[in-house]
Formats: sequence, structure tokens, C-alpha cells
Amino acid sequence: MERGGWTEADLEAMPFTLLIKSVSVSLIEHTRAVTRTAYEIAKAMNEAYAGKLSVNLDVLLAGAILHDVGKLFEYERKGGAFVKSREGELLRHPVSGAAFAYKYGLPQEVIHVIAAHSKEGDGGRRTVEAVIVNHADFVNFDVFK
Repeated sequence: MERGGWTEADLEAMPFTLLIKSVSVSLIEHTRAVTRTAYEIAKAMNEAYAGKLSVNLDVLLAGAILHDVGKLFEYERKGGAFVKSREGELLRHPVSGAAFAYKYGLPQEVIHVIAAHSKEGDGGRRTVEAVIVNHADFVNFDVFK
């Protein structure tokens, strides 16, 4: 927030995406929904596949909470409207978010979730936590398209 010059009120007003016109869901609402969705998926998987698969809830929750942190650099405000910043034109939020998390020494597993949560992670290997956050994010995106 400090680096982007954002206030708490800005985050409550900031749309979770610029790809859907007139979306009424804020970045904060979206982040909460993705985190809760990811947690519920992980909980169900840990129960269903006990002993065969284990989801690291610490990595999952940290990654879900931070999956869109790069949007704080991808966006700027012009004339009261949220628009893509110059930085956002050059680096999409999974890349800038992962770089930011790396700079502050977050675990590689969390950085991986941030980097792989969107199309930037397609075609590569994703950890189970990254797969869950990816799907939780798109469930919470696609329903508004």
C-alpha cells in the first residue's frame, strides 16, 4: 500500500479486475473470497485424500491472501478511475507480485503461488497449493464475466 500510495479506502474501492467493465467487486472482497474458496477446497481435499495428499495450509493461505498483491502496482488512479499503470503495462500482477514477495523474503512456495495463480503459470508445473489458488481465483473471476 505504501509503495503504491494506496489507502485502506482505495483498496475497498479498487476493482478486483479491469477486464470486466463495471464490476462491483473490490480487490479486498475478491481476495477474501479467493482465500475462503481455496481454504474450503484444501480442507475437502485433505479430508478426502488423507494419507495420499496433503495441502500445506500455511502456504495456501499466504499465497491466496497475496495472490493479487501485484495489482497494487498494476493499477493507478487517474481522474478518480482505476486504470492500468505503466508498470502494469510492462509487468502483469503475478510477476510484480512475485518479485515483491521475493524482495521481502517470503518462502519460495508462497512466491510460486503468487507467480503461478494466473495465466503466467499455465504450461508449467504448479504445486497443489498453486493449483488450488489458481482454480479458486478463476471461479471467483469467471462468475462475473
